[in-house]
Amino acid sequence: MTAHKSGDPTTLNRLYGRQSGHKLRAGQQELVDTLLPALALPEEGPITAADTFGYDRPLHFEIGFGGGEHMAYRADMLPDHGFIGCEPFLNGVVTALAHVRDKALGNVRIHMGDALEILARIPDGSLSFVYLLHPDPWPKARHAKRRMMNPGPVAMIAKKLKPGGEFRFGTDHPVYLRWALMVMNGHPDFDWLASDPQDFLKRPGGWPETRYEAKARRIGHEVWYFRYRRRGTETPAS
Repeated sequence: MTAHKSGDPTTLNRLYGRQSGHKLRAGQQELVDTLLPALALPEEGPITAADTFGYDRPLHFEIGFGGGEHMAYRADMLPDHGFIGCEPFLNGVVTALAHVRDKALGNVRIHMGDALEILARIPDGSLSFVYLLHPDPWPKARHAKRRMMNPGPVAMIAKKLKPGGEFRFGTDHPVYLRWALMVMNGHPDFDWLASDPQDFLKRPGGWPETRYEAKARRIGHEVWYFRYRRRGTETPAS
């Protein structure tokens, strides 16, 4: 996986995790061979909504989309918006490709690999939404630097969001919850969109349940939902 280089020691140097699991079936391999190249981003240069989707439109970015259920739901709900999703795990990418095919989603682009590398190529102030849902918690203290919710990545997310753009984060892991709250508490670039303590216990509208969330609930985990607005005056569509 291509490393993302940065002078900021709090920014991840790479993403960690498996890239493949069970062997692909013939139909799945066909999706990888035919549909994935059609949805791929250019290998270099800035990534803009106009260049990627043919005209300027609100741009969404999902970090580690898992099986792509959330991305596909949002893209189907907002067909005039553009969606870029990054996921290093091949089997998750295959599942997302099937969603794109089945829903005939022309407003999705997929990168199998490092989300930070792609995020760095998006011009500052270009994104309307960024999503980070159920990331790997890396619960051991010695692995804390591997978490996506760290000052470096969060600062990059803030730079890429428009004023009024929204950063959505979800987790079912209490260690990650506490860590994320510590990172985001009083962040100078974000306002927490919560009016009472119950807000982050309720899934907001337009936020579908993913398979990871369903699995968490089956094993008795609580799930927490966070919405942060990039400070400024513009407000993205719902």
